[in-house]
Amino acid sequence: MTVPDTVLAELRTAASAASEKLATNINGYDVGERLGITDAFLICSAPSERQIGAICEEIERQLKTVHDSAPLRREGKDSGTWVLLDYGHMVVHVQHEQERAVYGLDRLYADVPKLELHLPEPPPTV
Repeated sequence: MTVPDTVLAELRTAASAASEKLATNINGYDVGERLGITDAFLICSAPSERQIGAICEEIERQLKTVHDSAPLRREGKDSGTWVLLDYGHMVVHVQHEQERAVYGLDRLYADVPKLELHLPEPPPTV
């Protein structure tokens, strides 16, 4: 694994923040060797534009509070279906469930190591 511990800590904070706002299908990927421009991706989904916005706001809030880290760029905030938060060393993708199925980032990066995010198990569905 090539992801530095500091980046992994931030990625886990972002994943936890996304989980708190009920993001689904949260995955982290070690893309450093494949891309060379960033160390890791965090990809998660939500069923609505409003929830995507809430997830992004919580990720930004927690990363600023815990790690004093702010995104270098935000893309797609106006579209609301795919927001990209670029922190330089990691990129967070928050996608509408339909966008995620169409663009298939998980399939594109299926051959890179998946990162352990240490998220709590979701409650069982009834």
